[in-house]
Amino acid sequence: QVQVVESGGGLVQAGGSLRLSCAASGSILSISVMGWYRQAPGNQRELVAVITSGGDTNYADSVKGRFTISRDNAKNTVYLQMNSLKPEDTAVYLCNAQGITEFGLFNSWAQGTQVTVSS
Repeated sequence: QVQVVESGGGLVQAGGSLRLSCAASGSILSISVMGWYRQAPGNQRELVAVITSGGDTNYADSVKGRFTISRDNAKNTVYLQMNSLKPEDTAVYLCNAQGITEFGLFNSWAQGTQVTVSS
């Protein structure tokens, strides 16, 4: 069983910055992809940014140039540095990890952390 735990959400004024962290633990052999998604009230869950074990990244157009995803493979940890935050970035941010354990493939989600950007 793989556990994914995130931290770093909170309340910030528009234009400010926050850094989210997410660590995966368990009988993990390798993690192929780690990423961040978000869901605002009344909206569907959407991709924010993902990063592969090789460092390839993909960002939602709405966050390009403002958010940076990074990863520490040795610690099974992914980070999301969010700068120039806007009120429309307000959402629950969820970390995801996909990979292989000794028991097979896994696709695990964290519980979510609230990010609120005030205008």
